[in-house]
Formats: sequence, C-alpha cells, structure tokens
Amino acid sequence: MSRTPTARYRIWNVDNGASRRRREWLATEEPLEIQLQAGGAMRTLALTMRTPGHDYELAAGFLYGEGVIANKHALIQMTYCVGEQRAQQAYNTLMVTLNRARLPDLPQLERHFFTNSACGVCGATMLDDLTQRTLPALPANVMVSADVLRSLPEQMHRQQALFLQTGGLHAAALFDLQGNLLELREDVGRHNALDKLVGWGLLNDRLPFSDKIILVSGRASYELLQKCVVAGAPIFCAISAPSSLSVAVAQQFGVTLVGFLRGARCNVYTHAQRLGLAGA
Repeated sequence: MSRTPTARYRIWNVDNGASRRRREWLATEEPLEIQLQAGGAMRTLALTMRTPGHDYELAAGFLYGEGVIANKHALIQMTYCVGEQRAQQAYNTLMVTLNRARLPDLPQLERHFFTNSACGVCGATMLDDLTQRTLPALPANVMVSADVLRSLPEQMHRQQALFLQTGGLHAAALFDLQGNLLELREDVGRHNALDKLVGWGLLNDRLPFSDKIILVSGRASYELLQKCVVAGAPIFCAISAPSSLSVAVAQQFGVTLVGFLRGARCNVYTHAQRLGLAGA
C-alpha cells in the first residue's frame, strides 16, 4: 500500500473519433483498518476505503463522531501497524491506543461495522441514539449573510488541489462567519473528508465548531448532519441536495441546513433565522 493520494495511469483518450494514449492522474483509494487497544486488549473497530493522507485525523474524527472518544485526551497514541510483510501492510492498519483500563463496551464493537468511501457507516447510530448523547449546544444567535454564503463554494473549489488534479474527490471545508476558509480536507469518500476535518478540529483543540460553517462538495446526508451536530457546527451547507432524514436531524438539533448552494442561489431548509430571513 502507498501513502500517496494520487496515482498516475496510462489510458486511452477518445475525442471526436480520434484516440491517443496519455497519462492520467487518479485519486488513490485504499483500505484503512482502524484498531482499538486498551488495557492489553485489542479489537478491530472499522474498515474504510479512503484516500491516503491525514489518516490520524480520519481515525480521530471517526471515533469522536461515533462517541468512542470525548476528547483528544482519550487517545494515548495512534500508530501504523507494520507486520512481517512490510511492503504489503504498511500504512493500511492504524492502531489507536485509548487512555482507559479496558476497551469500551459499545455497540460498534459488537457489530464490528464496516464503512466504505461511498455510503459511510453501515449500521451507524440513528436519530434516537443521537438524541441520547451529550452534545455541545448549538448557539442560536449566530448570524451569517447571504453574500458570505455565496462566496464559499468558489473558495472551496480553488483550494481542492487533489480534485483539480484528478476530478474524483469530495471535500469538506470549514469557514468562519466572515467567509474565511480555515481548513479543508479531501477524500474519495464524503464521510471520510468530514471525519478528517472534525479530526483536525479535535486534535488541534478547535472543537466545538460553534461559530463556524461547514461546507461539503456533494449532498447533505444524514451521516454528514450527524457529524456536524457532534462537532457543534450551527451552519451546514452542501453543493447538492439534502435527504429527508438530514433535514429532520437539522431541524431537531438546531442546525441551519443550506442545500444547492450554487452561485447566487440556495435553498434554506431549517433554522433560517441565522440568515436573517423574514419570518424565519
């Protein structure tokens, strides 16, 4: 396994009946197994297909989002596991050592659930479970202007270096209320991209994102809204459409959900008062 986020392949390019050989950059997609260790015991928690890079952030964000850890102090260390066949095993297994006497007794460990780059976590916590968690309160008095929102997609697009090279990656970006880009992560999986962004926040003491805006390059799914709520971000924007369950999560937990954010147009689905809309 490699640690590079892109790989170059020789392809056939066909254009208007003519064909030629050329080299094309593709986004790397490789497995990452996340293992937990505590009190001398070890167990695999998840396997995800991801783009190599920011793996520690991916693991930290994933564990935080699923309620396995509450802060970065719950982590002792994260290390890649390299076995006897070093060339085959390097960088595709990550051991996370927890700061506790024993492994947590969580449904995730019992299910040994599997994640992939397309659909996120299979069997992840649903709405009722999210309600039972202790989560940061989302501030109601946060305000953002429509002009700021309009500026976000172009800023994100300009900073998507891997997407501009390959055309095959999702992005999750964090902005302040003035529209300044604070951080961005890319991955073949939209859930992984947001996990990396949340993991960056966790490891750098930037959580909760209580006065921040999250923007994702694709649609707004339930899983992404769950991660937004857990990260404490009051405003979530997507370039594409939300799902019905994502709107339900946003409504219940106080997230301003914006979809189809393209150019001067967007749809605001929940808690529009943060945009100063009349009658919200």
